[in-house]
Amino acid sequence: MKVIIIEDETPAANRLERMLKELKPGIEILKRMDSVEDSVECFKQNPEVDLIFMDIQLADGLSFDIFKSTNVPAPVIFTTAYDHYAIKAFKVNSIDYLLKPISDEDLKGAVEKYELMKGNLQDSNEDLRAIVESVRLEQAHFRKRFLVKTAGRLAFVPASEVAYFFSEEGVTFVVNAQNERYLLESTLEELESQLDPTEFFRINRKMIVSTRSIARIEPYTNNRLLLNVSPDFSEEVVVSRHRTSEFKSWLDF
Repeated sequence: MKVIIIEDETPAANRLERMLKELKPGIEILKRMDSVEDSVECFKQNPEVDLIFMDIQLADGLSFDIFKSTNVPAPVIFTTAYDHYAIKAFKVNSIDYLLKPISDEDLKGAVEKYELMKGNLQDSNEDLRAIVESVRLEQAHFRKRFLVKTAGRLAFVPASEVAYFFSEEGVTFVVNAQNERYLLESTLEELESQLDPTEFFRINRKMIVSTRSIARIEPYTNNRLLLNVSPDFSEEVVVSRHRTSEFKSWLDF
């Protein structure tokens, strides 16, 4: 079996390659890539590949963008730390997905599914295109900007510039990368359902952080994590104990 791995985290790619070789000693890893751009260029060469393992979140965007730019020459098993991407759709038409951290049992089941159904995969790329469109429509519902009041006038803070949100005495604030703080009318609970969960995570009752704001992560007391965020926050930024495991998966620990 000839396999391509598309994964932007080197430890995750190494682990998947090791697991595959243990599962199927004769497997051949043709290529490993970490970006949409490299994957598109590779697939334009129409490589002779049997199966592709594809992370959803790549170094330069979502792997769904690959399908918009070129033909994908083999069935795909998606890998992801997030379960919000219309993920049930990946179960149809021989397409599977694996939630990180990938277990030996789940990997074995996905490969066995491919081997069982590989004779009926001619239309898999059209199925993937349909899934890409459904995900695109789902993502359109995430908030792209936030209306704030500053100096007596209204302005917008783009979601791409948000460092974190926090609540203080029942009031919600948004802080951007320039360390500018604005009051919001939304609660953190409301924001959780409006934000792209690949970019934002609620670490405790008082704070939602973006991936861009996290500069350093350290162990903390009672199995919690201490975050160093940018811009600096006035208090310690701690991932609560019951959210630590999910937070690690979110960051693909």
